[in-house]
Amino acid sequence: MTNQSKTNELHSEDTRVELIVGLEVHVQLATITKLFCGCPTTFGSPPNSQTCPICEGLPGTLPVINQHAIELAIDVGLALNLAIPSVCRWDRKHYFYPDLPKGYQTSQFDLPITEDGYLDFVVPEDANQTKRVRLLRAHLEEDAGKSQHGEGDNLYSQIDLNRTGTPLLEIVTQPDLRSSADAKAFLTQLRLLLTYIGVSDCNMQEGSMRVDANINLHIHSGGQTVATPIVEIKNLNSFRNVERALEYEQQRQLKHWKQTGTKLGDIPKQTRGWNPDTEVTSIQREKEEAADYRYFPCPDLPPVAISKSQIDHRKALLPKLPHQWRDHLLNHWKLSEYDANVLVEQGRAVAEYFDNVASVSKDGKRSANWVTQEVLRLLNENQQTIDTFTVPAAKLGQLVAQVANHSLDHSRAREVFTYLLENDVEVDQAKAQLGIAAVSDGDLDALVQQLIDTNAPAIQDFLGGKQQALGPLIGQAKKVDPNVNPARFREKLLAKVEAMRQD
Repeated sequence: MTNQSKTNELHSEDTRVELIVGLEVHVQLATITKLFCGCPTTFGSPPNSQTCPICEGLPGTLPVINQHAIELAIDVGLALNLAIPSVCRWDRKHYFYPDLPKGYQTSQFDLPITEDGYLDFVVPEDANQTKRVRLLRAHLEEDAGKSQHGEGDNLYSQIDLNRTGTPLLEIVTQPDLRSSADAKAFLTQLRLLLTYIGVSDCNMQEGSMRVDANINLHIHSGGQTVATPIVEIKNLNSFRNVERALEYEQQRQLKHWKQTGTKLGDIPKQTRGWNPDTEVTSIQREKEEAADYRYFPCPDLPPVAISKSQIDHRKALLPKLPHQWRDHLLNHWKLSEYDANVLVEQGRAVAEYFDNVASVSKDGKRSANWVTQEVLRLLNENQQTIDTFTVPAAKLGQLVAQVANHSLDHSRAREVFTYLLENDVEVDQAKAQLGIAAVSDGDLDALVQQLIDTNAPAIQDFLGGKQQALGPLIGQAKKVDPNVNPARFREKLLAKVEAMRQD
């Protein structure tokens, strides 16, 4: 079904359907050890090889708070405009799954570490417009284990507790999103910000970022508004799946309303799972309320006091955020909106690399062209990160500077760049080893005169008004001396020919 047909189905003369979406985003924090014990958080280790009596929930064990997790949570609070109370508290959230050996999850309920913030994101259909999503809270909690199930003739269930106790920050939005595209754009901006401040790699394939979506419809019809029951959708392992799941669930709830009319009050809230293969949601259970989890303060962990000086210290360490980088690129380096967005969206390391290149070259536009066209192309082709790129920013800046001052033309600069990729030498050394030498003004003047003397018909055609007549002379100059800079040669050639016109 096309987007237009979906719109036609959702809206008629007397019926208007409003999508209401809130998100719960679970982010694994980039700590070396777990939230309450010293077990490592390394991804991909053999099952049950990163556990201890504490994360296995054995009786008589006592947790110890990971200070780094507290610091990273404060960083997120500062970046997301969240209030950071002076005290937060730990609570036990009770539910019974095979991958939760204690029978409860240590989380935060009524006194979270951060609350009441917001995040602005760019509207997908209008790059000049932003929307604001209010954030209810971002609280710390420990992760559960992972259940693995066999299918078909090989039926089994196994539990891997490696992930148990890994520190998570659950970021809960208010129900401010109104479309699946907006939800995807918000999550994209959130992930970008979290990776910029280094609190998580947000790798969804490894489970470092997981999303649950709460969705219902407000159906305005016949002068009345009917709200469908809230559905929480689980198993959304990519932003594209978030988008598809919301679109499917929107249609499913609308169809159900058409079948039942306004008789929705007796339908309970549901938790549904998303199947990315069939692209449908299916019911898993009735959705729990807070009372179902029987929250109470954790008796094994003291409240955490957070001082203003601690907050100020973390704020001083916070790097530039994506919107601050965008402003810097636009205002300081005078880049276009397009170039600035490309660089920012590639991540903080790429933005910093560009900034270092431009600081050396003193030419923001040329530096942006080299980074976005040459460097990013190679990174994509080689599936490489900027941290392992073999040409340092300072060296590329020196190369761009020589292009900017006409010491090198672009084609010869690309030869040098290719050489630098495989050889750890300076720019001038690379030029020497490639046989690239600067052409003096005297030699260039002599070459200009030589080609004027041997191309009299072309000169006459140019003087007669044929502007393109001098083009072949530039090609001839490069054949005579490959080190000739075409721009400088053309400049001197035009000056000489115009002088002839005056004579």
